[in-house]
Amino acid sequence: MVEICIFEPMSNRTIWRIVLFGGLSIIGILGFQSYWFFRTWDFKDQEFQQSVHIALINVAREIARYNKSELPTYDLVKKLNSNYYVVNVNDAIDAGALEYYLRKEFEAVALSTDFEYAIYDCASDRMVYGNYCTFSNKEPTNLQENTLPKYDQFLYYFGVRFPGRTSFILENIPAALIFSGILLITILFFLYSLYIILQQKRLSELQKDFINNMTHEFKTPISTIRISSEVLMKDPMISKDNRLNRYANIIREQNQRLNDQVEKVLQLARIEKGSFQIKQEPLDLHEILEAVVPGVQVKVQELGGRMDTSLQAQHTRIHADPLHLQNVINNLLDNAIKYSREAPNIRITTRNVANALQLIIHDEGIGIPKEDQARVFGKFFRVSTGNVHNVKGFGLGLYYVKSICLAHGWDIRLHSEVDKFTQITIQMPVI
Repeated sequence: MVEICIFEPMSNRTIWRIVLFGGLSIIGILGFQSYWFFRTWDFKDQEFQQSVHIALINVAREIARYNKSELPTYDLVKKLNSNYYVVNVNDAIDAGALEYYLRKEFEAVALSTDFEYAIYDCASDRMVYGNYCTFSNKEPTNLQENTLPKYDQFLYYFGVRFPGRTSFILENIPAALIFSGILLITILFFLYSLYIILQQKRLSELQKDFINNMTHEFKTPISTIRISSEVLMKDPMISKDNRLNRYANIIREQNQRLNDQVEKVLQLARIEKGSFQIKQEPLDLHEILEAVVPGVQVKVQELGGRMDTSLQAQHTRIHADPLHLQNVINNLLDNAIKYSREAPNIRITTRNVANALQLIIHDEGIGIPKEDQARVFGKFFRVSTGNVHNVKGFGLGLYYVKSICLAHGWDIRLHSEVDKFTQITIQMPVI
C-alpha cells in the first residue's frame, strides 16, 4: 500500500523568496570565502617573505665569509616590490659562489620556486644578469627581460627576483583553491536552477493566460447555445417530435457539461491568482452527505453497482464552504464511478480521530499505478486507462479537490493498489 501526501505548489512569492534568500546566501558565502582566501593568501605571502628574508641574510653571510669581509649593520635586505629583493654585501661578489649559496639557502627554507639573479657592477653602473634558476626540469614560462632594476642606495649588492611567486603561493593553499572551486560550481548550479525555475514560471504564466483567455471566450458561445437549446425545447413542434426533442436535450446536456468544465477552470484560475475566497461556516458533514449521496446513489444503481455508507463519526461539525464541500464530494464520487471496470462498488465512511473528522471514500475500481500516484492531484493530469477511452474529463477534478482542501487547511491522503482499490481520506478539524 502506498500513501501519498499532497503538498501546496510553489507560489510566485515562494519563488522570489528563494531567489532573495539564495542570493543573500551566495553573497554571504562569497564574502566569507573571499575573506578566508585572502587571509590564507596573506599568511602564505608573509611566510614566503620571511623565508626569502632568512635565506638572503644567510646568503649574505656566506658571501661575507667567502670574501672574508664584514656585512653592513643595517639595511641588509631590501624588498623593492612583491617579488624583487636586493641584498647589500658591501664587497665584490663572485657570480658562481652567489648562485651556489642561493640554491643552497632556498632549499634549506623550502623555497622550491624559480628565481633569477643579477649583480650590480659599479664600474658600468648597471645590473649584470646572472642566470634563471629552476628547481624542476620544466622549461621556464615566466621569463622577463634579462634585466633587473637597480637600487641607488647600495654600492655592492645583488638582486633576486621570483617570477613564479604567485604560482608558488597558490600551490601552497590547495584547500582554499579546492573550496573555491566547489563554491564556484555550487553557484553556477544555483544560477542554472534559478534560470530553469524562472523559465518554468514564465511558461506557466503563459499557459495560465492562454487558458484564462480561452475559457472566458467560451462563455459567450456557451451562453448562446444554452439559450438556443431552451428555445428549441419550448417549441411545440420540437416537443412533439421525439427525435428532435432528444437532440435538443443532448445539446442542452452537453452544453451544461461544457459550461461546468469552463467554470471549473475559471475557479482554479482564481485560486492560483489568490483572488479565490472560501466562505466558511459551521456545517454538519453528515447533513451534507445526506444531501449529496442519494443523487449519486441513483446513478450507481443504474450501473448495477452498490454504494454503502458507514457514518461512524460522533462529532461531525466543521468549518467549511458548503458549495465547495459538496463539489469535493461530488468530484470524488464521480471519479470512483468513472474508474470502475464493472459495476461500481463504493463505500463512504466517516470517523473521528483525535480532534478531527475523517471522510473516507473507498472504491474497488482499477486503482492507480504507483508511478502515477505522486502526480494524480496535478492539474491536467489523467491516469492512463490503457485502451479504454470511455473516461471523459480534463484532469481537473482531483486538482480542484486538492486546491479546496488546501484552502480549508485540510489534510488529504491517497491509498491505492492497481486492480484492487483506491481510497481517499480527507481529515478536517472539528468544532
